[in-house]
Amino acid sequence: MATEADGSHPKDPILRLQDVVAGYGKMTVLNRTAFTVARGAITTIIGPNGAGKSTVFKAVFGLLPAKSGRVFFDGRDVTNLPPRRLLDLGICLVPQGRNIFPQLSVRHNMELGGVASKNIKGLADRLEEGLDRFPVLRRKADVQASTLSGGEQKLLEIARALLLDPMLMLIDEPSIGLSPLMVQETFAILKDLRASGVSLLMVEQNARAALELSDYGIVLEQGRTRIEDRADAILIDPRLQQLFLGGGLADDAA
Repeated sequence: MATEADGSHPKDPILRLQDVVAGYGKMTVLNRTAFTVARGAITTIIGPNGAGKSTVFKAVFGLLPAKSGRVFFDGRDVTNLPPRRLLDLGICLVPQGRNIFPQLSVRHNMELGGVASKNIKGLADRLEEGLDRFPVLRRKADVQASTLSGGEQKLLEIARALLLDPMLMLIDEPSIGLSPLMVQETFAILKDLRASGVSLLMVEQNARAALELSDYGIVLEQGRTRIEDRADAILIDPRLQQLFLGGGLADDAA
């Protein structure tokens, strides 16, 4: 059951999960999962391997049906809506791993990503704005995407998602496989997105760094919300000693 300190609960949630149950076949992964995501903030989900972190994203984004429970976005029940409809409503997903068209240029990757936008009329202007926001992509706009570094490819995925003009971005393991320098750059971009009004829900393997970046944190264990609080409070919460093998908040614990 979720717990939070006084005043820690987001007063203006953009996303709310209410007792969501989901899984694969007969295996239940999310077991009455419940939490809220604050509007205009960065919220990070952490937890041991197998806790259900990535499954949350699949259930929210319509990739895995919820067997019971409800998902509310911006005050609307969006439980089990298809991804295309969720994109139209303002939710986008940047999944784990690399999800680009490697043989196409950076610019063409962004153009193809923007095709799903409901606002095609303003796409060209948003594409140019996106390249301006990510100078490394502007410099390499006409080169093949496969030549980008891992960090640059992740920035391309984020830039492409922004063409959809999302209210809420779901980001799964943004730092995985990146150099420390590119992790810093990627996290700096996420801060900029928050400042521009985009709400962010993130699953991240580097638990400590992610919580230091975030406004709120959620700790999952066996598909249940064990802790829901401000990120700075979670960083010093003694209950994490039990949830992370008695060793405190390890960087690889998520």
